[in-house]
Amino acid sequence: MTGIDETFATKAAPSTGAARPAEVPPAAPKTGKPADEGRSVHPDAIAAVMAASHGDAFSVLGPHQVGPKAWEVRAVLPEAKAATLLVGDARIPFERRHPDGFFVAKVPAEGRPLYEIEAESWDGQKRRRYDPYSFGSSLEQHDVNALREVGTNVVYRVLGAQAGKLDGIDGFRFAVWAPNARRVSVVGEFNDWDGRRHPMRLWQDGGIWELFVPGLKAGATYKYEVRGPDGALLPLKADPVAFAAQQPPETASVLHGLGEPAWHDAAWMESRGQKDPRHSAISIYEVHLGSWARVPDEGNRYLTYKELAARLIPYVKEMGFTHIELLPITEHPFDGSWGYQPVSLFAPTSRFGSPDDFVHFVNAAHEAGIGILLDWVPGHFPLDAHGLGQFDGTHLYEHADPRQGFHQDWGTYIYNFGRTEVATFLAANARFWLEHYHLDGLRVDAVASMLYLDYSRRAGEWIPNQYGGNENLDAIHFLRKTNEATYSHAPGTMTVAEESTSWPGVSHPTYTGGLGFGFKWNMGWMHDTLQFISKEPIHRRYHHHDLTFGLLYAFSENFILPLSHDEVVHGKGSMLGKMPGDRWQKFANLRAYYGFMWGHPGKKLLFMGGEFGQEREWNHNQSLDWHLLDDPLHAGVKDVIRDLNHLYVSTPALYSRDVEPAGFQWLVADDQDNSVIAWARKGKQPNEVAIVVSNFTPVVREGYRIGVPAGGFYREAFNSDAAVYGGSNVGNMGGLHAEAGESHGQGHSLCLRLPPLATMIFVLEA
Repeated sequence: MTGIDETFATKAAPSTGAARPAEVPPAAPKTGKPADEGRSVHPDAIAAVMAASHGDAFSVLGPHQVGPKAWEVRAVLPEAKAATLLVGDARIPFERRHPDGFFVAKVPAEGRPLYEIEAESWDGQKRRRYDPYSFGSSLEQHDVNALREVGTNVVYRVLGAQAGKLDGIDGFRFAVWAPNARRVSVVGEFNDWDGRRHPMRLWQDGGIWELFVPGLKAGATYKYEVRGPDGALLPLKADPVAFAAQQPPETASVLHGLGEPAWHDAAWMESRGQKDPRHSAISIYEVHLGSWARVPDEGNRYLTYKELAARLIPYVKEMGFTHIELLPITEHPFDGSWGYQPVSLFAPTSRFGSPDDFVHFVNAAHEAGIGILLDWVPGHFPLDAHGLGQFDGTHLYEHADPRQGFHQDWGTYIYNFGRTEVATFLAANARFWLEHYHLDGLRVDAVASMLYLDYSRRAGEWIPNQYGGNENLDAIHFLRKTNEATYSHAPGTMTVAEESTSWPGVSHPTYTGGLGFGFKWNMGWMHDTLQFISKEPIHRRYHHHDLTFGLLYAFSENFILPLSHDEVVHGKGSMLGKMPGDRWQKFANLRAYYGFMWGHPGKKLLFMGGEFGQEREWNHNQSLDWHLLDDPLHAGVKDVIRDLNHLYVSTPALYSRDVEPAGFQWLVADDQDNSVIAWARKGKQPNEVAIVVSNFTPVVREGYRIGVPAGGFYREAFNSDAAVYGGSNVGNMGGLHAEAGESHGQGHSLCLRLPPLATMIFVLEA
C-alpha cells in the first residue's frame, strides 16, 4: 500500500458537475465555427484572475483554442519581466496583458500544444517550467465518490499533496475538500505565497479542488489560500491531509512524497496478524516523547525519533513492556496540549524529526518485539486559524451550532460526525496510522464526550437527538464504522476506548450492538483502587469494597487497567506522592499496589516515570528525573515493574483468560479487618494457576491460610517486600507445597507468611 499512484492518469473530467479540463476545447456551435474563434481572453477575466477572485482559473489560464489552428497560452507570471513560450524548437514571445504579470502567447497549432514557459525575472535570471494549466485532471470519479464512503482509505490516497507523474512529468498533485469556497489556491515558497499563481480546479459534485504543479520537490512548504463564499479571504490554511508539517511555532504543511516506507518488520506483521490481543499479554508503557528524556547540554532539546529508537526501545525491552503508547504525535501547534489539540492528523510531529525518521522508530520497535499504540484524537480539534475551523468559510468540519460544535471544557471544536465526508476523513485517518505506519493500535481519546450530546453540559446547552435522547447517534455510527474498518484492514491491531461511563458494549462487536472497540480503559477500577491505596492503612478496613467492587464488572468489557498521565497532572501529584506513610511505607505501598495491579484481571498500562517512583508531578517541559535511580528505593520500584512484566508475559494464567470469568476465582474477598485480599488466576490449561495475595497493612501476618484450587508446589514468583526491592524481606522461602484439606471452599490450602504492605504472586509448578 503506497497511498499514492506513481503515475497519475490524465482524465477528462466528467460532465456531471465537474469542471471541463483545460485541454478539451469548448464544443463548436451548430454553425461549425469554433466557439472562441477570433476571440482572445476578455479583460474582465484577466482582471478577476489578477485579483485572485476568479472561481474557474482553468477557463482562463493554460492553452485555449481561439480559432482554426489558432491557440492562446495564458499565464500569470508576476515575477517576470518577459516570458517566452517554448513549443518544440519554436520560441514565441508572450505579450503582457496586465501590468501585474498576465501574459498571453499566440500559437498556431493543429491540436493542443505541448510547451514550456521560460520566464525572465527583473534581474535577468531565466527559468523554464511546465505550466500547471496545460495538464488535465488526474482525479477519478470513483475516488471522488468514495470520499463519501466511511471506512475507505481514499482520503489519504487522493487528497493532500500526492507526489507522482502526470504526462511523464514529475510533480505534486494537490487536492482539498472545500465545497463552499469561491476559490482555492496552493501557495508556498515556490510561488512567493501568491494566491494568483496557482488557483485550483473545482470538481463541483464532490467539492474537491485540485491542481497538478509540475517540478515541485519534497520538503517545500505550502498552504491553501481560500476565498470563502462571501468573497472574503480566510487565514492561510494548512492542508488537512498534509503528510508532514513545519515544526511549531511555524504552521505550514510540508511536501512529502508518501511512498511505501522501507519496512523491516515483516516477521512482526505476520505474527501480529495471527494473535488475538484479548488472549495475549499486553503491558503498555505510556510515553510523552517530548519529556521522557531531554538533552540538557544542548539547550534541553528533544530527543529525535532516531535517538528515541536507540534509547527508549531498549529500555522498554529491558523493562518487559509489550507495547509503547504514544501520547498524540499528530502535528499540533501547542506543546501544552500534550498533542491533544492536533491540526494535521496525517503528519507525525516534526518536533522529533521527519516522517521517515518516525518510520525508523516504528521499525526499531517491531524488530525488538514491541508494539506501538497511538493516542488518537477524533473527538475535538483546536481553534487555530490555520486549522480545520471554518475551513472554507463555513462550518465545514464542525457543527455550526455551539451546542453541538463547541467543547466547553477544552475550548475546542467538535467534529460534525453526521457529515459523511467528515466521518470518512476521520475513519481514513485511523486506517492511515495502522496501515501506512504499521502502528499496532489506537487508543481513542475522550470517547464519552463523543457518545453523549449532553457531555459536560447543563440543561438547555445541548440539542437532543431525533428520538429526544442524549445519545450522539452520528458519533455512534462513526465509531462503529471506524472500528469495523480498522479491524478489517489491519489484522492483529486493536482499538482502545477511553470511556468512563457505563455505556454498554463498548468493547463488544458491532454485530451484537456494541461499539466495536477491542478494549476499554477501566476508569472505575483506577479511581476506586487509588482511593483505597491513598488511605492510611488503619482506615483501609472501611474502604475494602474499593478493592473488590471492580470484580463485579471486570468481565463485562475487555478491560485495560490504566495508570495514565491523567493521574499525575493538574495537582494530583505523582504515583508515589499518593501513597500514605513515611518514606519506607510510601515505597512499600507503591510496590504492593503495582503487584496487585499486575495480578488483577485486565491488561496493564503505566505512564512513564511511574515505573521508578517519580516524586514530582509530571511536567511536559522537562525530562523525567532519571537521577532518582541512584536511590535504591527508586531503583527497587523499577526492578519491581521489570520483574512483574517478565513474570506476567511468561505466565499464561495471568493473561490468557483476562476477559473470561472462568479465568478468575476469589479466595479471600472479605477480610477487611486485616486488609488482606487473595484470588486465583487460571489459564487455559488445568495446571496454569497463579495465586495473588496482598496485605495492605504494615503488620506481618503469620500462618495466614488460604485455599487454593489445586495441589502441588507453589513457587513464590514475586514478593514486593523482597530486600532487592527495598523491602523487609519477609516471605515464604521461595515457595511451599499445598496441603490437602478444605479451606475457603478449596480442596487444598497454603499456610503463608504475609509480609507488610506487600503483594505476593505464587505460580503452580507443573
